[in-house]
Amino acid sequence: MSKRFWLILLIIVVILGVIFKLSNASSPSTTASSQPTQHLEGQDSAGVTLVEYGDYQCPYCGEYFPIIKAVETSYAAYISFQFRNLPLTQLHPNAFAGARAAEAAGLMGKFWQMHDLLYEENYNYYASNEKIASWISSTNPETYFEQFAQQLGLNVSQFEQYYGSTQVNNLINADVAAFGKTGAQEATPTFFLNGTQIQPTESYNSFAQLLNSAIKQKTGKEPSVVAPSSGGSTTSNTAPQSTAK
Repeated sequence: MSKRFWLILLIIVVILGVIFKLSNASSPSTTASSQPTQHLEGQDSAGVTLVEYGDYQCPYCGEYFPIIKAVETSYAAYISFQFRNLPLTQLHPNAFAGARAAEAAGLMGKFWQMHDLLYEENYNYYASNEKIASWISSTNPETYFEQFAQQLGLNVSQFEQYYGSTQVNNLINADVAAFGKTGAQEATPTFFLNGTQIQPTESYNSFAQLLNSAIKQKTGKEPSVVAPSSGGSTTSNTAPQSTAK
């Protein structure tokens, strides 16, 4: 065979290698050095941590969102609240994209703001009887995330770069890997209180009972909190979840 043939073959191999490398860089893969996210809110004076593993497209996570916000507000002086990603992509095709948006904003100092925007739209989408335009059902959710980024005052070009980065992929997948180590069933939302899985019903009062007990165990005293005016009442007797099959 001629040298020309071997040269062309070599060029093809090099090109395929570059394409393969670029493809891996943009796919949801993780590396051995990736660490789970550490998004925390609250003063944690009692040494109590409430962790939620959530999926931004999960309708049940959206239903829990206002309850969690009320819990965070009431117990801010006593606990820390941590959110970690658990996108159930087999059920919710835009879940990983939503996690990307939150983590991209997080790299720009606006994680919780983006987190709240995503869940507010989630809640409104599933609560509405009309088919509203939303990232939840969009075939191109990134356009909505760019609008959210602009709304939060972020540099949209920088946001887009982070959104599609391997760094963000790794953060999300590190959270998923951390969840896998808990041994819990893959479902959202899943909650842990000081490392122990809990199953609160969809109500403020259910969380309050669990938190009051944990705080008293740590400090020896009942916490002094102001419950929301609605009381967090609900007719739910069980904790609804999206469950991976």
